[in-house]
Amino acid sequence: MRHVPPQWLTQQKRKSFPKLSWHRLIFGLVAIFCIESIFLENLKADQQPNVLLIMTDDQGWGDIQAHGNDTLETQVLDELRADGATFERFYVSPVCAPTRASLLTGRDYPRTGVYGVTRTAETMRSKEVTMAELFQKAGYATGAFGKWHNGANYPHHPNGQGFDEFFGFCAGHWNNYFDTVLEHNKQEVKTDGYITDILTDEAIKFIQQHKSEPFFCYVPYNAPHSPWQVPESYFQKYKELGLSNELACCYGMVENIDWNVGRLLTLLEKLNLTENTIVLFLTDNGPNTDRYNGDMRGRKGSVHEGGTRVPLFMKWPKKIPAGLSVKPITAHLDLLPTLTELCKVSMEGTLPLDGKSLVPLLTGETANGKAVDWPKRMLFTYRTRQDQPDELIGMAARTDRWRAVVERNKWMLFDMVADPGQEHDLAEEKPKVMERFRHAMEKRWKDVSKSGFDKVPTEVGHPAQVAVKLSGHEAFLMPKQKEGIDYSGRAGWANDWITKWTDNGAYPSWPIHVVEEGDYRVLLHYQMAEADEGLKLTIQAGDSTLKTSIQEPFKKEHLPSPDREPRKEVYEKEWATLEAGTIHLAKGKSTLEIHINKVARPEEFEIKAISLIKE
Repeated sequence: MRHVPPQWLTQQKRKSFPKLSWHRLIFGLVAIFCIESIFLENLKADQQPNVLLIMTDDQGWGDIQAHGNDTLETQVLDELRADGATFERFYVSPVCAPTRASLLTGRDYPRTGVYGVTRTAETMRSKEVTMAELFQKAGYATGAFGKWHNGANYPHHPNGQGFDEFFGFCAGHWNNYFDTVLEHNKQEVKTDGYITDILTDEAIKFIQQHKSEPFFCYVPYNAPHSPWQVPESYFQKYKELGLSNELACCYGMVENIDWNVGRLLTLLEKLNLTENTIVLFLTDNGPNTDRYNGDMRGRKGSVHEGGTRVPLFMKWPKKIPAGLSVKPITAHLDLLPTLTELCKVSMEGTLPLDGKSLVPLLTGETANGKAVDWPKRMLFTYRTRQDQPDELIGMAARTDRWRAVVERNKWMLFDMVADPGQEHDLAEEKPKVMERFRHAMEKRWKDVSKSGFDKVPTEVGHPAQVAVKLSGHEAFLMPKQKEGIDYSGRAGWANDWITKWTDNGAYPSWPIHVVEEGDYRVLLHYQMAEADEGLKLTIQAGDSTLKTSIQEPFKKEHLPSPDREPRKEVYEKEWATLEAGTIHLAKGKSTLEIHINKVARPEEFEIKAISLIKE
């Protein structure tokens, strides 16, 4: 359609414009600017809200000053708590990867393929639909900055699960928090500074880049998970209070998180995004040490209250009332349906959810406008065994009044209103109540575990990821751990490696799924003593084999580590890389194995990882 100028403008062209005084010109420009600003603000108000979802690692409910901790200072988190809704009884899973799987999918974690924290047990099945995928499909810019812990390679990697941008690490924990090597969209990046500060820097860049469009920004900080490392000023502040090195470091890490959350909130203010951004803060499980936690029973790893009840603060100015206290029990499962409803994002394509939208609890109304009538519910918590996931270490069920627990075949029942510290087991006094819970829990476990716990194989040759690294801690040791082969650490946690190879009949095995048949370059990342120079290896996958040998010894001690307290995790090392050759991989599922001849120095031959690169 041709644009026709208004009549007054065409008439004005027939004669010259009158001269304008400077003050009239300036006044006019200011007026235009103000009108434009008002227009942009109204336009911004009509946009779907942004989401800033912050989660910390191993920070307990008691690691918040406003929760009665007189030692710790968390001014920013306390203000966030006061400025929005506080969920008084909010629950997650007992350990990290399960919590993340449930948070992202809105489903009980055993349904997602996750059952542990290492050796692919932390990996979600790729068919799971994440919160990020829903927001991405709705046109949001999506970014994750921190610890992923739900799969290291595509399509289980964050970039394959709905995140346009990822900066952080995929493992269960990290070895060093200063000047470390992290990952940006599957590419290694050397950083300079403290990890929590760096992750915040990257989240800030993301928000700045997408300030004019809806964004979903997920910031899963890895602190205060060990190793115990924190900048000096934070450490000394709490050390001077007479705390142990461990606790001083932990509280220093939390205060540093508090400062960084403040940086994010300040950015939203500067960009005029505060009113159109939903900000959430939660943690992934109970505290990782015995410290103040509101006299609750249990800590990280426990299915009791202290292992699973964590803070959840939710702020959205003018939409969520400041100071709102949400009393009913809620869970990480509920955040996907809640955020999609608040942001008007479609949930089409999701698998059946276990969570429910919390919007009625935030607004005081149901969808039909009537006063909220929140139904009674029962929340379930599971702790599955890493090596035998179909066997439960523990399970719990929580209602607004009761907590039922089974551990080591012992059933327990607690009245959480009368006995919040779980000091009095009422299982024998209340047999009917106990039986009701037992029936519900057994039925629920049968339901959530019906898909089984098959190992999720690493996909090799995926078009979106040419190079795949199979880490030592992801290997299954055959015939079993400590029988002629072992991990360097206690149980093969993240960043561990294979060592103590005393039996040449033992071997590591990685489950793989070759997406595209073809030839693959093989790189072996290792350390080896001079006594084993010429060590022969056979790399096998299905019917294909590659024979090679290591001619160059490489042996170095672990790198210096600024730990405030001796760690339980393995230390960081340098590794040599062997160009082992090329192997042909057939399409489909198989295992990749490494077999060797007799090792002269079993304690000094170590395999960190094996890489496969599609040619």
